[in-house]
Amino acid sequence: MQSRRFVIGVIGGAAAALALGALGTHLLSSAESTTELDAHSTVSVDGHKALSADIVAGRTQSRYHPLPWVGDKISGVTCLTGLEAVAGATVTCTGHKSDGSTVHIPVTVVKASADSVTWKFERS
Repeated sequence: MQSRRFVIGVIGGAAAALALGALGTHLLSSAESTTELDAHSTVSVDGHKALSADIVAGRTQSRYHPLPWVGDKISGVTCLTGLEAVAGATVTCTGHKSDGSTVHIPVTVVKASADSVTWKFERS
C-alpha cells in the first residue's frame, strides 16, 4: 500500500511539473505585445500615429527566442518603417540567424487605441 501511494505521488508530481513547464513556455513564448504610444515610442507613418520601427525591432528580437526550445536565435532585427497604430496594419521586419541566413518576420497590429498598440509577430 505504501509503495502504491509513493508511485501515485511521483506520477502526480511529474504531471504537475510538466503542466507548469508547459504553462511557463506558453507565457514566455508569447508573440503578442502591448506598447504605449508616448513621446518616446511614437512616430508618424502616412499621417497616422505609429509605433517606432526601433521599438518594434527591439521587442521582436528579444521575444523571438525566449527559450532554447522556442524559435530560432536571431540578431540584427530591423524594420523599415514604424507600425501604424491601426488594427490590421502590417510591417515586415528582417533579422539574421546565426548561420547568416535572413528571416522575414511579419508584424501585425491586433488592436489600437489613442494610447497603445497591441501587436504580434509570426515566427517562421
